[in-house]
Amino acid sequence: MLSTLSRKMLMCLTGLFLGFFLLIHFLGNLQLFLPQEQAHLQFNAYSHFLSGNIIIKIVSYVLYASIILHAVDGLMITLKNKKSGGDYQNDRRGRASKWASRNMGILGTLILIFLVIHFQNFWYVYKFGNPPLDENGNKDLYILVVTVFKEWWYVVIYVLSMIALCYHMIHGLYSSVRTLGLYHPKFVKWVKITGTAYSIIISLGFALMPVYVFFTYH
Repeated sequence: MLSTLSRKMLMCLTGLFLGFFLLIHFLGNLQLFLPQEQAHLQFNAYSHFLSGNIIIKIVSYVLYASIILHAVDGLMITLKNKKSGGDYQNDRRGRASKWASRNMGILGTLILIFLVIHFQNFWYVYKFGNPPLDENGNKDLYILVVTVFKEWWYVVIYVLSMIALCYHMIHGLYSSVRTLGLYHPKFVKWVKITGTAYSIIISLGFALMPVYVFFTYH
């Protein structure tokens, strides 16, 4: 059995990896904001490159493992905190981080539910389903994305999930850096500012993608 400290360290490391992966995923998906024809060509070229790259496949397995470990570890820590009556009512962190810290279990659960829906709509269909094909007979991920993002209910779920992700990351990034002892007390303010800015930019950017596609194709 892992000790509480070991679980927190594992949470930190998997969380930081997932936070970094979100940046890479975000940068790749920015192509959705290009003019439609250009976005169609570049996004599909990008997806085909990723699907055929052995390094990306290895990273994807690390990603899946990190999601599972992060979720299970988060559940164990949340249950332990509930059992011991621990909370964050008396900490002196910022209001957003303080609220998020008390609700990390709920936020994490919402994000996990979103991930299941997200993987089912994109990853599963692209890998094992019947995705649309382009004129050359290749899988057309761009059209798949557009088709899903044209559904208003999915756009709403996506945006709400990104709000949950933002709060989750605001607390998570700061907490991870603090737990790993990677900052000097003099730079706590800048750690908070940087982590909050990163969380907002990533979450807002992702939230705008389905909104942009929805209104572009309606």
